[in-house]
Amino acid sequence: MSAREAVAALTGSFTEHRPPGHPVRTDGPLGWSGYDDSRARAAARTGEEESVLYGVATVEGLPCVLVSFEFGFLGGSLGGRTGDRLEAAYALAGERRLPLVSLVATGGSRMQEGMIALIQLQRVARASAGLRAAGLPQIAVLRDPTTGGGWATVGAGADVVLALPGAQIGFAGSRVRPADADPYAYSAEGQLAAGHVDAVVPPGELAGTLGRWLTVLTAARPAAAAPVPAALSDTALPETGWDAVRQARAAERPRAGAYLDAYFDFRLPLNGDRCGGTDPGMLCGAGLHGGQPVVYVAQCGTATRPAGYRTAARVIRLADRLGLPVLTLIDTPGAANDAEAERAGAGAAIADTFAAIAAARVPVTTLVIGEGGSGGALALASPDRTHVTADSYFSVIAPELAAAILKRGPEDVRATADQLRIRPQDLVELGVARSVVGPAPLPGPP
Repeated sequence: MSAREAVAALTGSFTEHRPPGHPVRTDGPLGWSGYDDSRARAAARTGEEESVLYGVATVEGLPCVLVSFEFGFLGGSLGGRTGDRLEAAYALAGERRLPLVSLVATGGSRMQEGMIALIQLQRVARASAGLRAAGLPQIAVLRDPTTGGGWATVGAGADVVLALPGAQIGFAGSRVRPADADPYAYSAEGQLAAGHVDAVVPPGELAGTLGRWLTVLTAARPAAAAPVPAALSDTALPETGWDAVRQARAAERPRAGAYLDAYFDFRLPLNGDRCGGTDPGMLCGAGLHGGQPVVYVAQCGTATRPAGYRTAARVIRLADRLGLPVLTLIDTPGAANDAEAERAGAGAAIADTFAAIAAARVPVTTLVIGEGGSGGALALASPDRTHVTADSYFSVIAPELAAAILKRGPEDVRATADQLRIRPQDLVELGVARSVVGPAPLPGPP
């Protein structure tokens, strides 16, 4: 698919822009013999003057600056004039206060321009950093292929990274990677599994998905905190600490997915820690609640792994930069503490999540919906806007482990749970939680 076909598949409203022209030396900055002829053939074949085009578009009725790579023009490679266009596109987004959407298909830097081509990556990185500082979102759509410096800047440097099914994605292109390399690692699906891509989106769903992302990222920024979700069960307050533990551990208790589905008009996933890891027990993303954007981070009742904390910290910092309120749902017996978790940096990942919450300028709302196990749960808790459901508890450590540390027998676990004061009503009395949240009222008679 050509650059213009990729644009046409998303929108019928596209106004192309062009940067100011610059004199071009014969055969490029290196005097590479035959380079002019290669460019002329590429132009004749594609109808384009360069490997990138850009302009202002509307996708699903929402304005953005749209960049599209033409792979047929010297493999969508980045040269000096490509850098001019990319830098101009980022500047246009900044001037008009619009999100930037990039449809990427590139083989990397242009060999015929040598180091002049390579330093275009610095220009792109600087322009991208400028948009981040301005609080403007960047979305990348990875087409086939997306490799080299284009992946390492325009692609991986975006806030939201979407990919088309089967697209080849990787820093190493097919001609330079090891001969025995696993091809799955260089695919859209492999990059999703490794936490480097947020979603793989079929072509027929791309326009709608981009439209929903633009809706969330360009909706009016509310100054208020995200509203507290209503409880999804009518469980009574527990009488004892051990009753609180049993209710929180009940298999039939509503989980994070149900809370998110009930809360959001629609939601979109943000996947992975960008360090090669994912945690299926941590759901992150953004959506609309009552027409207002909210970013969410939700534990699903399992021991949270380092990749989950790193993903949470990444998403919270993104929300902070874009000015979006955050909702966290706490439900974990604690942080994973196996040897693999330690090797993966559990302590550092938890510390980074604490830091992301502490530094957030946007309001963070927390609801404990199940188990609140020690620091692995507290890392996601708002210091001043934490609420609890009746079927939850929050404890410095699980009662069984507390009893073991205190050298008490199994028969003392229930009494220990009472001493820890972990019931929802205890947490409110202690000032740890603001309120015990009840279920939403049923609608009255018509």
